[in-house]
This record gives sequence, structure tokens and C-alpha cells, in this order.
Amino acid sequence: MAHPMFRPRRLREKSLLRKLVRETTLAVDDLVHPLFAVHGRGVREAIASMPGQFHLSIDEMVKDTKDIASMGIPAVLLFGLPSDKDPRGSEAYAEDGIVQQAVRAVKDVVPDLLVITDVCLCQYTSHGHCGVVEGGTIRNDATLELLSRVAISHAEAGADMVAPSDMMDGRIGTIREALDDSTFTDTPIMAYSAKYASTFYGPFRDAAESTPQFGDRRSYQMDPANGTEAMREIALDLDEGADIVMVKPALAYLDIIRRVKEKFNVPVAAYNVSGEYSMVKAAAQKGWINEKAVMREILTGIRRAGADWIITYHAKDLLLPRI
Repeated sequence: MAHPMFRPRRLREKSLLRKLVRETTLAVDDLVHPLFAVHGRGVREAIASMPGQFHLSIDEMVKDTKDIASMGIPAVLLFGLPSDKDPRGSEAYAEDGIVQQAVRAVKDVVPDLLVITDVCLCQYTSHGHCGVVEGGTIRNDATLELLSRVAISHAEAGADMVAPSDMMDGRIGTIREALDDSTFTDTPIMAYSAKYASTFYGPFRDAAESTPQFGDRRSYQMDPANGTEAMREIALDLDEGADIVMVKPALAYLDIIRRVKEKFNVPVAAYNVSGEYSMVKAAAQKGWINEKAVMREILTGIRRAGADWIITYHAKDLLLPRI
């Protein structure tokens, strides 16, 4: 039998050779760290279903954002838990709402850190849905005006970018118009464009206290079985003015990330969501996996699929600038 003329193993033999021919890189500056703000002072409450993550009062959040910035992580994504909930989620767009306070505090102390804000109502509504509920139905168009108010209030507080996650039809265009009319023409929008009705969100709903009080979110979030529909959603959001589009979750939707990047060639974010994070943490606590190695492999896979940014709770675990 003739020996092979080309031996791929030649370029795998030494560590430095593997680095030289590596096709996909993962850097700390590819990552966005989500944080959960709560009212109070001195609050650092562990989230039971998300080991290593916390509900943070603003003073504690400022400490964390200083650490995050010092690690080279360029951005945080802020979520808020209100002091009170009502059917219209009014704290979501209040001037002194928890996210608005958090944005001002973080930008005051760490001005160079990018602060992205989640624009939605689910954490703030007494019914737990992402829109206005009338007659037991989530009303799309009635929700748009409230989402615009949320986005404007975040921009007024100093947010560098707003990220609508509600999946109401037409919200990107409505928010873009509202921002432009309010002199925030330069505030970019990261759209949760292909957001699936996923079972991977369970720990997040514990963290954000946003479990729906009736029904589910399948009437507005995407069917996990659909891919072509995601392309339509992306196209609509881009036409309405989205600057960055997102696929959420990431691991079970790597094919969608790849299709979006190849079809549209625009900045693509992927959300490595709470369930994906917590599975790694749980298996590591059992001693079944090497946590850091698995984390790096997962995040590299998301990058390889085509994501430019990864929103991940693992971000602070990546202490080295290059992997």
C-alpha cells in the first residue's frame, strides 16, 4: 500500500503549528456579559439555577462592570427586575426604572464599557408576557408604542445600544423611528430577530422572574422546527433598520447562525442562553466534564458557525485574550 502523499497530521503535531493554521479564533472581545439588576443596596443574591450568576443591586453591579471592563470584555447586556409589576409593565419605561438607574450608574463609573439594554416587558408585567394583554391575547400593535417608550428611556439614560427581545411584528421599525424622532439617530439596534420558543430559557425565567402567568410564548416566538422563517424574520428586521441581528438560543441553532451569516453577511450575535450555560455548570459540578474545556469548545463552535458576537454567562471565565 502506498504511503499517503498528504498527511493532515503534519500540521497537528505541534501546538504552535495548530495555532498557526487555526481557522476560527475566540477572543474575550467577542463576548457580551448579561447582568441582572435589582433594587436595593448591597444585594448580591445567587441565582440558584444559574451557578455563578447573581441578582445585583446597582452598587454591586458597578463593581462587577469594573471587573468585566478590566478583563477586556467590551460590553454588558442589562436586564432588570422591577420593584412592582403591573399589566403594562410601566417600570420598563419609567425614568427611574431599575435598568435606567443601572445604565446611568455604569456609564458614570465605566464610561468606555458598552452598555446594551434588553427592551421588553416580560420582567415588568404582572402576567409575564412580552406585550400588552387584552382579552387573554397578546396584542401586537398595542405593544409597539410601549416598546418605543422603553427604548427611548434607555437611550436617554445613556445606553449605547438597545436590544428588543419581544418578537412583536414591526417593532424594529417602530423603535427606529421613535429613536430618530427623539434625536437618538446614532443609537444602534440589536434585534432579537430569530428568537425561538425554546425550553432552554428555563433558568433565565427564574433569574428574571418572567415566567408567563398563563399560556406560553409560542404565539410570538419562533417554532424551533423552522429555518426559512428565520430568514424572513432577519430580512424584515434589517429592512426596518436593525444594525445587528441575533439568533437565540445558539447551540441548537448553529445551522441558523450559519444561514444568516451566509445569506445576509451582516453583524450576527448569538445568545448562549441560560439553559446552555446551566447544563455545563451542572455537569461540571458532577465531575462529568472539564468545564473550561467544554465552555471553550462550545463558544468556539458558535463562532465557527458565523457569530460575530456571543452573549454568554461564561464571559468572565475567559480570562485569556486569545484561545
